[in-house]
Amino acid sequence: MGADDETWSIGELAERAGVTVKTVRFYSDRGLLPESGRSTGGHRRYGAGALERLRAIRALRGLDLPVVAVGRVLDEQGSLEDLVAGKLREVRDGIAELRWREASLRLLQGCPARERAERLRLLGAVTLPPDTTALARFWRRTLPVRFPAKLAAAVVEAAVPQLPEHPAPEQVLAYARLRELVATAPAPAVHLARLPHRPTVLYEGLAEAYELGAAEITRGLPPAPGAALDGFVAAYAAALGARDSRAFRRHLAGLMVEGADPLIGRYWRLAGQLAGEQSGPTAGAVHGWLCTALKSGLGRDAIPPAAPGWAR
Repeated sequence: MGADDETWSIGELAERAGVTVKTVRFYSDRGLLPESGRSTGGHRRYGAGALERLRAIRALRGLDLPVVAVGRVLDEQGSLEDLVAGKLREVRDGIAELRWREASLRLLQGCPARERAERLRLLGAVTLPPDTTALARFWRRTLPVRFPAKLAAAVVEAAVPQLPEHPAPEQVLAYARLRELVATAPAPAVHLARLPHRPTVLYEGLAEAYELGAAEITRGLPPAPGAALDGFVAAYAAALGARDSRAFRRHLAGLMVEGADPLIGRYWRLAGQLAGEQSGPTAGAVHGWLCTALKSGLGRDAIPPAAPGWAR
């Protein structure tokens, strides 16, 4: 009898694989480990290929992959790559949940009695692992109807902070407060809604101006006239069908004061706390820096400052 024709009893297969007979029987009963036949006494027999298959089953099951999915992969009815990718997502979500739970517990540990009720209320409304769906929905409500989908996605991406992989307790608190803010806030006003303008032109122009402004902030430069401010003004001028001039800049400064919304200001302050210093300035921080640069360039003609709105 050749090696390929050799068969083993359930006990022999279990011994060669280093598992119990109960384990072999379990996988065999569920169809993962087909028998090659039966002995004259009716006992199960397994071919040489069963050992390799059993080792593969153990490896996949050791990674906590479902029995049914393992069977499909071994029978080439499913993709191992897809199965592993799905399990990786599940594991990452589990790790993220544990990290956020740990930070949440640390937030409560040693919490002052006067803050305990608020923190418990906020944490009670947070699902783990957290996500930014509610924040994205909030910002989509600020955009005009029939806004280009690609541009809308870019605006939302810039407005919604990424969740930290290793959150500190204060970041968990910022996220909980931010989530509550967007859940209870009234419908936000669409920017420049009362004025005839071209929103697509505005947001496309602001993207470049914000990028330049973020670079200036990162370099530690104070708000001042320059390329970033010129791009900022040019975006609004093009959207409003106006020409950049000192009079227009005064008008724009007034629009910025008029449009400063405390609700949006609170959003950006919390978003900055959630994102952390290492992530760079938020879009709100850049907007505030550009508004300050605008007023700085106007000097005595500057519009009086409004209540904090867009600053981080």
